[in-house]
Amino acid sequence: MENKSMHPESLMMSYGYNPQWSEGAIKCPIFQTSTFVFKSAEEGKAFFEVAYGKREQRSNEKLGLIYSRLNNPDLEILENRLTLWDGAEECAVFESGMSAVSTVLLEFLKPGDLLLYSLPLYGGSEHFIKTTLTKFGIHGVYFRTGQTKEEIIEIVKKTGKADKLALVYIETPANPTNDLIDIEDCKSVAKYFSTSEKEILVAVDNTYFGPLWQHPLKFGADLVLYSATKYIGGHSDVIAGAVLGNKTLIKRVKTLRTFLGNMAGPWTGWLLLRSLETLKARMDMQARNAKKVAEFLELHPKIEKTYYLGFLNESNPVQYNIFTKQCLSGGAMLSFDIKGGEVEAFQFLNHLKLIHLAVSLGSTESLIEHPATMTHCDVDDEEKKILGISDKLIRLSVGVEHYDDLIEDIRQALDHVSVGVEEGIDIYDLTSSEVQTV
Repeated sequence: MENKSMHPESLMMSYGYNPQWSEGAIKCPIFQTSTFVFKSAEEGKAFFEVAYGKREQRSNEKLGLIYSRLNNPDLEILENRLTLWDGAEECAVFESGMSAVSTVLLEFLKPGDLLLYSLPLYGGSEHFIKTTLTKFGIHGVYFRTGQTKEEIIEIVKKTGKADKLALVYIETPANPTNDLIDIEDCKSVAKYFSTSEKEILVAVDNTYFGPLWQHPLKFGADLVLYSATKYIGGHSDVIAGAVLGNKTLIKRVKTLRTFLGNMAGPWTGWLLLRSLETLKARMDMQARNAKKVAEFLELHPKIEKTYYLGFLNESNPVQYNIFTKQCLSGGAMLSFDIKGGEVEAFQFLNHLKLIHLAVSLGSTESLIEHPATMTHCDVDDEEKKILGISDKLIRLSVGVEHYDDLIEDIRQALDHVSVGVEEGIDIYDLTSSEVQTV
């Protein structure tokens, strides 16, 4: 059944696959093969002509499979299904989120170009921009969440390289602070610097919200990226990435993917096909749980501030307006400042029993980490201060456990945190990491 008018969650069970292709198997098998047999030499020639861009595919011409570095049934079906959530024309799946990010940046930037990117940003992406792209003579300039499009335009102009701007790369919601960026404003900035000879593209990392709770292509983004390890995979058992956009752009992405060889394998594709079937059910439950947990944290005396998008209101009009325009949920990611600093944060983290102390996010189990010393440890200390990535900040990815149990685990761990003593001196027992007050 190929009816794209149905809801995506209904199509995740069957779209792009016919059981008759595989002996009636109701689920797509794992096509664990490196190569595919041609019916004839003429067929093989035709397949390669199109695959390598020597000619366009003819109308009504059906192309088959060549080699799993180029295409594989598990990946093709997965890519078709992923387009449904974002309303994209095409999708390319990768062996990791970082391979998706790096392939996009390498394809759409060349030596001498300028990249405009947002901060805060996932630590791996920022590291690649600052340490790898610079080796290729690609320059980067950043803006911070909360800056207006007029301010962003001035930032680009002050570089003296405005004519070299080639790509705007943003992450919204931002990792780990949950700050929002207006995608339409970023598209306006891109259009401001575009010319008749060169269009500036906008790429959005939608991992924190995707692909259910925000659809960047609808707000002017040209490319949307995911670490498919996160919500799309959702079980902490697979590493993958994805890029979506129109046919022309994704063809370029897939061409470079072919020669970099960073496509996902059939086993990864099969695992993600399985995960897509429960994606909406999982994410709906995670969003519900996150709201309950955030409400508990907001009232706890040992929590200084909670960063949860479901709490946005007109007291923060800029962020609230972005949220109401482009977000469909408060999400399942939240961060909070614990009263104190690193010692208190570690006390709390070390006493959790149900919630796992681990990086990554979007999985069925709840995961918690300390961004300043873990995922964002490579960020400059001064930059961390500006961005609010402090020693007291903790990031929590809420899973599908019962919210009462999550709250109780957080409650008992906070009971072990020694904060709020006005008189006395804190002495740290290095063997137990507990705080005694004298």
